Amino acid sequence: MSGPDPDSRPGRTGRRPGRTDTRGTILAAARKRFADNGFDKTSIRAVATDAGVDPALVHHYFGTKQELFAAAVELPMDPNIVLQAIAAAPVDELGETIVRVVLGVWDSAAGPGLVATMRSVIGGGDSGDSSLARSFLLEIVLKRVRERIATPEDDGRFRVAMAISQMGGLLLTRKLLELPPLTEASVDQLVAAVGPTLQRYLTGDIGSGTTSSAGPTAKGQRPNGIRKG
Repeated sequence: MSGPDPDSRPGRTGRRPGRTDTRGTILAAARKRFADNGFDKTSIRAVATDAGVDPALVHHYFGTKQELFAAAVELPMDPNIVLQAIAAAPVDELGETIVRVVLGVWDSAAGPGLVATMRSVIGGGDSGDSSLARSFLLEIVLKRVRERIATPEDDGRFRVAMAISQMGGLLLTRKLLELPPLTEASVDQLVAAVGPTLQRYLTGDIGSGTTSSAGPTAKGQRPNGIRKG
């Protein structure tokens, strides 16, 4: 005998009338929580409490907290595409990897939705939506990069901020302003041109006379900034 349908089980504030209403209620609660508290400080249990349902029902509809966040912010792409590529790339190839993966996603069918999100963030848009987009960028994607390059002497925050300023400028001019030389360039061209700059920001000498010990800054350069031969 099969168990009861998750929607027919009573939640903390009573029975939910149907799948759409339950899912929508959870999403509304999640959006508010994520916008107010950020990704790291929001729990599935807190969202469930706000929505008046059992935490198991949140997992039933959305799986993990990361998947719930992606649904709440209405990302038109799977964030795991970017996160898995960052996790798999050697530290000394992070710059090229980030450029290639990010441009690949923005040039895909998900691109128009991402452009709309970027316009919302830049233009102010709805404060809740902008806050969610910033939270995704700062607390999920960039945190993963920073964890890869951080050292006891350098937490990587400034390095990651410099890298995102470079990528943000590239995306702005290629996708929003549609500057012809950049819109006409292939992904390979842009990876070759921008990847080394991102790599220098992440692991190279950025003006302080020091180099991150997390990995080499470029091909042929050792982690401490001492070139071979």
